[in-house]
Amino acid sequence: MTTRKKIALIGAGQIGGILALIATQKELGDLVLVDLPSLEQRVRGKVLDLMALRPHDGYDVEISASGDFAAIAGADLVIVTAGVPRRPGMSREDLLEINLGITREVARQVSRHAPDAFVILTTNPLDAMIYAFHQTSGFPGRQLVGMAGALDSGRFRSFIAMETGLSVQDVSGLVIGGHGPSMIPLTRTATIGGVPIDALLTRSQIDAIVKRTQRAGTEIVELLGNGSAFYSPAAAVMEMAEAYLKDQKRIIPAAARCQGEYGVDGYFIGVPCVIGAGGVERVVEFELTPEERALLDTTIEAVKLTVAKTGT
Repeated sequence: MTTRKKIALIGAGQIGGILALIATQKELGDLVLVDLPSLEQRVRGKVLDLMALRPHDGYDVEISASGDFAAIAGADLVIVTAGVPRRPGMSREDLLEINLGITREVARQVSRHAPDAFVILTTNPLDAMIYAFHQTSGFPGRQLVGMAGALDSGRFRSFIAMETGLSVQDVSGLVIGGHGPSMIPLTRTATIGGVPIDALLTRSQIDAIVKRTQRAGTEIVELLGNGSAFYSPAAAVMEMAEAYLKDQKRIIPAAARCQGEYGVDGYFIGVPCVIGAGGVERVVEFELTPEERALLDTTIEAVKLTVAKTGT
């Protein structure tokens, strides 16, 4: 009998709950949801609800809850969503101080209880938090990745589909750089069914899509009024998780540790990378135009400034 994978979800809020639902529906493995001891009863309620969902479509997975990090022992995959979400008027950087403490503690606990796990982190400000996790845990770069590019590229593709009225299934596009307003939607990579978007949209339409992609998270925060996005981040994380668990060798943009690629050394930055059973198996590097290179240099500097504030 094949042994099921163990997936640990650290943080059982909006994103964590949706991740648990999607992972259950995909039968990716047995789940443990871990949160603060003070929240354990609420998490147990979510888990009981999920357990009762299983018979309706026959999902054969086990789901548990805990307020103790020891419960993640032996996890193949750890997904970290713990942290405080943005509120209207806040930038991702405004979360740095409080989420830094949370991230460092989670890193210590994961390195203690699940040292062989592949880790996907979503906590903002993402580029600095994944760097801090790396420094605190001592995990090699291939074992860690920050979820940003997958989400940002999904938003880019969604806005293209919305503007053209064409199927989102046929839209391709890539966003690289930091997870913030300096992110770079690479418009020359964007196609619909293989047709470049500049054959279907005007320059002003494309420019508007780029700007909307760069502030998509802020737009959602402002509309919600309390909290930040959760459906699309969960779907983006699960795309990455499935690539790892099923050894799919997917090329997915993500905050990966660069070691010379794109002129970046030692920082986590949004780049296309291959995700498979070996974790981040390689960063895919390709030549940028002079304009794209200049934009990447700008976003790298923004990432470095945020990382510097962590003191790591």
